[in-house]
Amino acid sequence: MAAGMSEVSTILPKAGGPVEVVSDEGLYGVPDKMKNGFSGARQRLTAAHPLEYSEINFTKNQERLDMKMLRNTQGLHAPLKLQMERAVTSKIRRLPCLPSSMVALDTVLGTDDVIGFEDYLGDPLDQEVMGDAHSLMERKLGIH
Repeated sequence: MAAGMSEVSTILPKAGGPVEVVSDEGLYGVPDKMKNGFSGARQRLTAAHPLEYSEINFTKNQERLDMKMLRNTQGLHAPLKLQMERAVTSKIRRLPCLPSSMVALDTVLGTDDVIGFEDYLGDPLDQEVMGDAHSLMERKLGIH
């Protein structure tokens, strides 16, 4: 090769093993709305108000401040213990087709006595779509 010429990449297939292509399309090439639900227009919209970002991140910022204050007053072990308790209690779930109340996580977070809009507007028992238990479990385990 001459100086200054780089090696040209080929278009030949490379040995890398099988690649699985995952699509939300159904049997006839149309997205399966019964399994995947409708796509929301909310994700494509921008913030409606300048304070919306602050309100969305309020609890995360408040938890960060609480952990910093706890670390300064009681040492590093206290926030680490709380984070470990939160991680353990957030993994406790039911089957994908059954709603989880997350009582243990609410107790650890201290929100078990607080009633917010998500308690009566986002109730999983009021869902309009009930999924197939077998399909949901296969999707969760990565079998399907």
